[in-house]
Amino acid sequence: MSDAARRVRLLALDVDGVLTDNAIHIGLVGGLRVEFKRFDIQDGLGHVLLRGLPIQVAWVSARPSDATTLRATELRVSELIQAADGRKIPPMQAMLDRLGISWDEVAFVGDDLADVPVLRRVGLPIAVANAIPEVKALAAHVTTAVGGHGAVREVIEWLLQQRGEYQQAMKRYLAEREVA
Repeated sequence: MSDAARRVRLLALDVDGVLTDNAIHIGLVGGLRVEFKRFDIQDGLGHVLLRGLPIQVAWVSARPSDATTLRATELRVSELIQAADGRKIPPMQAMLDRLGISWDEVAFVGDDLADVPVLRRVGLPIAVANAIPEVKALAAHVTTAVGGHGAVREVIEWLLQQRGEYQQAMKRYLAEREVA
């Protein structure tokens, strides 16, 4: 497993069901349509742990959402794909071509049918604990946490441990927050 983890140059994450708990809250505020999603704060801190390491992060969603854009911007996610047609492979291929990254250098975390084509291509397929059986069957690793409840943080820490970079990332994070 650590060989596949060491090859990872891009951690790609499905959004709904991986970064969120799969709930979408839609309503009207002042006559305007608004959408809210729940993102786990520990997953966000996991993103921070990756900063300064040679792993880029991409969020890949099968549907556009302002809530997703807002959270990705807040976390300084380098690549955001929101496929209006629900297909993830074409925009991911374009992104990989642009970044000079091959499919076998990608770890992808998914949970549902829209993720199956991606999981079949990547070098390190990962499923969250509450993923459908078809997704889990493709996964080299399955989290203990469910999507939207710390599963991404778990994946990031696991990936860093597999690469031997966990202690370095933790030391850097804590040193940046020490009081002078």
